[in-house]
Parts: sequence; structure tokens; C-alpha cells
Amino acid sequence: MSTTSPAARPAVLFVCVKNGGKSQMAAGLMKFEAGSEVTVTSAGTHPGKAINALSAEVLQDLGIDIGAEQPKALTEENMRTAGLVVVLGTEAHVPAVEGVSVEIWETDEPSLRGVEGRERMELVRDDIHGRVKDLKNRLLASH
Repeated sequence: MSTTSPAARPAVLFVCVKNGGKSQMAAGLMKFEAGSEVTVTSAGTHPGKAINALSAEVLQDLGIDIGAEQPKALTEENMRTAGLVVVLGTEAHVPAVEGVSVEIWETDEPSLRGVEGRERMELVRDDIHGRVKDLKNRLLASH
């Protein structure tokens, strides 16, 4: 298989409940890390109305702008298109779709340790960033 064909590019769909925080952060971080080498989308099982402001702010610290993104609904179609679904956290539940691989990332939740606000979001970002780098390496090594 040729790696220059767009169809040969690995793809990932990041999912959380509202598609306003963690999944949007993961998508922004993957686009930042992999550029055009990986097709990246995100969705929510119960999408909210807007991007979490603190999520956008802590990504802006890395030069990543997700401010124009809008929460989108998870569908079987966008799951099939990606082929790999990464669920961030344990709250979102995705349907089993034939031919689609699902990974669940039990992400760090600093609020359980009493860490809130911007500090919490920076820790969440850094946890997701490390996982995204690992996933990027796995995706690109397999293509």
C-alpha cells in the first residue's frame, strides 16, 4: 500500500461526552504533533454547546488554537470513517461498530485530588499530550 495516498493515512476519532474539552484537546494536540500525517476528528456522545474556555487557553500556551472548533455528535459514520476511536475518560460510552477499534484512555482527573482551575487543565493537557505522542508513533509505525 502506498503511503502517499490519502486513504493510506492513519485516522483517529477522539471522543468524550461533551466534545468541548478532552477530546478537542486530544484532536488539537494530534494535529499539532502529526500535522497532515494523521487524519484527526473529534466528537461527543452528548455534545455541549461550546469549547471549554480553559481547555482552549492551556492549548494556546503551546501555540495550538482550538477556539474556532464546535462540539460535534458521535455517529457510527464518523466512527467507521476513522477506524480508530479513542475515548477520553470513562464517562463516554461508544457503541460497538464492526471494523472499528476502540481504545479507552482513563485520563488523569486532578479534581479528584483537589486540583482545580487552570492548574487542573494544564495537568489534563499534559497527560493527554503524552498519550497523543505515543499514539502518533504507533499510528505512523503501522503505516
